[in-house]
Amino acid sequence: MKKKLLLFLVLTIIFLSFMTGCENKAKIEKNIEALEGKSETVANESDEPEYGGEVVVPITTIKSLNPLLSENASFYNFSKLIFESLFQLDRNLNIENCLAEDYSIRDEGKTVDIRLKDDVYWHDGEKFTADDVVFTINTIKYGSGESAYKDLILNGIKPFSTSDIRHILNVKIIDDYNLEIYFDRAYSNALEILTFPIIPKHQFTGKNEKASYINALSAEEYNPIGTGPYKFNQYEKLKTIKLVANEEWWKGRPYIDTIVGRVLDDEELSLTAFETGQVDLANTVDVDWEKYTQKDRVKIYEYVSQNYEFLAFSFKNKIFADESGLAIRKAIAYGIDRQAIIQKVYLGHATQTDLPIHPDSWLLNQEASIYGYNKSKAKEVLDKAGWIDRDGDGICEDENGNKLSIRLSTNSYNPLRFKTAEMIAENLRQIGIEVIKDYAEEIPDKLTEEMIENDWETFRGKLDRGNFDVALLGWQLSSVPDLSFAFHSSQIQYGTNFIRYQDEEMDELLVEAFSAPDREMKKNAYDKLETKIVEELPYVSLFFRNKALLLDKKVKGNIEPQFYNIYDNIEEWYIPKKYQQK
Repeated sequence: MKKKLLLFLVLTIIFLSFMTGCENKAKIEKNIEALEGKSETVANESDEPEYGGEVVVPITTIKSLNPLLSENASFYNFSKLIFESLFQLDRNLNIENCLAEDYSIRDEGKTVDIRLKDDVYWHDGEKFTADDVVFTINTIKYGSGESAYKDLILNGIKPFSTSDIRHILNVKIIDDYNLEIYFDRAYSNALEILTFPIIPKHQFTGKNEKASYINALSAEEYNPIGTGPYKFNQYEKLKTIKLVANEEWWKGRPYIDTIVGRVLDDEELSLTAFETGQVDLANTVDVDWEKYTQKDRVKIYEYVSQNYEFLAFSFKNKIFADESGLAIRKAIAYGIDRQAIIQKVYLGHATQTDLPIHPDSWLLNQEASIYGYNKSKAKEVLDKAGWIDRDGDGICEDENGNKLSIRLSTNSYNPLRFKTAEMIAENLRQIGIEVIKDYAEEIPDKLTEEMIENDWETFRGKLDRGNFDVALLGWQLSSVPDLSFAFHSSQIQYGTNFIRYQDEEMDELLVEAFSAPDREMKKNAYDKLETKIVEELPYVSLFFRNKALLLDKKVKGNIEPQFYNIYDNIEEWYIPKKYQQK
């Protein structure tokens, strides 16, 4: 008995010692973490902005350094370091002044008066004036009308189409820093289209105006001279582009001395170059960028892209054409668990939406977002429309016993779309809608680019012919808003309104939004338009995909990439002195 008691006391002492040890260990670890956090904070506090250093960025293969002709999205972003515009987009996709000091809109929206900044110089030392703005506009208008330049101009000035520029009837110079721009109609995007890069007139003088425009549209041996934070320094063809800080920039010298653009074949190679330390930043291609959090040298900055995913309904199909059809569309909107798709398929990297309006946009009416995941609501909507599971098989029927069955089409060789389609099909089955999968349900192990392209072309052919019920697809929406291409009845003949949707009130609201004569009226017009879209549901909006900028942690500062400019506010980026040593 004594032995047992002694053994019990020994074990008790060991146990208490163990617990005390664990507690002390936890306290020690906590203190270590606190000290590490404190030291990191101290280190960050000492990482004050410093002038100097170099950042190497990837650029996929380019054909020209001309910002009006570049077909390359990465160079489009890179060129913003060199060139500036009259206006630029802010974080809410609204307009803010850049080379323009101030503006006013008059004549019922047909005239924009612009006062330019008077302290801006081109990189070669010449003064920036209204002559440069007029020359740039006329060059773009000339190029957009000439077949030799038309497609290149369209790709180069990415935020808008060449037809937008043609709305400019004339430009009148009042003096060196004041001008008037006349439009052919009240145009709500008048300021948005004035975000193209301004080029220097004096650089391209020719024998006559036409010769000057042709010089400005040259693709070869182009010498980029802008007004932006960085000056062109050197181009080693198909290898590197070197920029240096503009000491005389009107906003003040940027911190980082040198930006080197390294020319690579594609985005995949850009990521490889980032992983191996050959470049200091890269844009993500896929959705699995969490793997980079394991790397100490990487900081990740996530942002909402312009890639919009949605379900489209064919209004050729009578099932979607009347009040019962509206009920089915609403039931589908309530019946899809978009958050589950975002988490399971996109690993959390998407932003749910009820509208084809960017989630950051100043035009987005938050009150118009009404469709959360609600199976009970979905079934209730179907029930009120006369769609009831009358035979107990889980699928709804109408009063004549016709089953509620739809075909779901997509380009399933896109793995993300395939997984999304599968989840949507299951969601809809749960609310009583039978889904016939009109897409390949098995993805080959070794997909080639040709196979992916052929799968897309097959799917697109169905869209063009209207041979679908519901289609899952996506668009890369413009930063210049105009939804007429998708919903206006006049666009059926052009194929952009491929769902063949027609509604007189929608047409009127689209025109009102397009022709609003000032910014306040534009916002009001979009509020009404968005309310109509969520009421009518020509599309069921799913989400906007997110992307991320991967950046070497040596780069500090106010880093907030945007889909329209990953180098936004780069003048506030800096490299602490200790990281500037090579």
